[in-house]
Amino acid sequence: MEIRKVQMTGGSSYIISLPKEWVKKVGINKNDSVGVITQPDGTLLITPKISGKGIEKVKEIDTDGLSDSYFLFRLLVGAYISGYTTIRLKSKEKIPFFVRSAVRKFTRMAIGQEVVEESDNLIVVKDLLNPLEMPFETTIKRMHVIVKGMHSDAVRALTDNDYNLAKDVTKRDEDVDRLHWLVMRQQNMVLSDSLLAKRMGISANMAVTYAMISKVIERIGDHAVRIAKNIPEKGVKVDILSFINSASELALNIFDKSISAFFSRDIKSADDSIQYVVKLEEKCEEINKKALKENSEISLHIGYIADSIRRTGEYCADLSEYVINFLI
Repeated sequence: MEIRKVQMTGGSSYIISLPKEWVKKVGINKNDSVGVITQPDGTLLITPKISGKGIEKVKEIDTDGLSDSYFLFRLLVGAYISGYTTIRLKSKEKIPFFVRSAVRKFTRMAIGQEVVEESDNLIVVKDLLNPLEMPFETTIKRMHVIVKGMHSDAVRALTDNDYNLAKDVTKRDEDVDRLHWLVMRQQNMVLSDSLLAKRMGISANMAVTYAMISKVIERIGDHAVRIAKNIPEKGVKVDILSFINSASELALNIFDKSISAFFSRDIKSADDSIQYVVKLEEKCEEINKKALKENSEISLHIGYIADSIRRTGEYCADLSEYVINFLI
């Protein structure tokens, strides 16, 4: 850290000199303007970027050494979450089919990503989404609605032996993943661009909290899929279904209370949600006891379902703890 003395000029203005190396590095000339942003901790951020445009980040991927479509897809998702605004895939030879297939899958799933240039040995994917159009709060609320519907429909599919509904639950998991990737991406963009954070009206601490909450909701969605995939072909007895529906209703109630506590900034409500998890665990234990009286195959499926309902409640408790920590 460089130490600079504060001087006074004109009798009322306080000034400090800028480091010469930094001025040269960012290309500031005489009479140029710089932005000065007051940070929450009292520090000042001085930036030459005053146009309001976001930081352009370019990621280049050489596809010549790749042969696995899924691995390439993960690389693309990683670049997206990291906040790259342009991804360039290049090859010395003609780009193979598996690369184009991975790119199509990526642009279909990742929000705001489009192929803007394509040739035999180059594909350019660019981010066309303005982060201000998808604020964190809107995305989290949308994830909550989708995941709550997934869990509810998974249990209804179990009750009605509706395998088409169960398959639809698993398909909706992609929508949750897409939104979770967006939250993670925008968190990284905010952390690396203070101007963007200011334009979005969000602090770095809040962005991190949104990302943690998004991850919890995504995990709850995974357990809704697990319930949907464990519907026994022979069905489940009515008395066990009654316990499962009761536990599921309580888990969704905890989920709602946890999310509501965050948006209403209500610490007491967040703490109440955590207390309900003990009651949920008792209900799930009762389901497991009844499942032991069934044949081994059905018992196993019911055990997985009860575990996912219990885990949903535990994840909601984690969510409430994040809320309390954030509000404190």
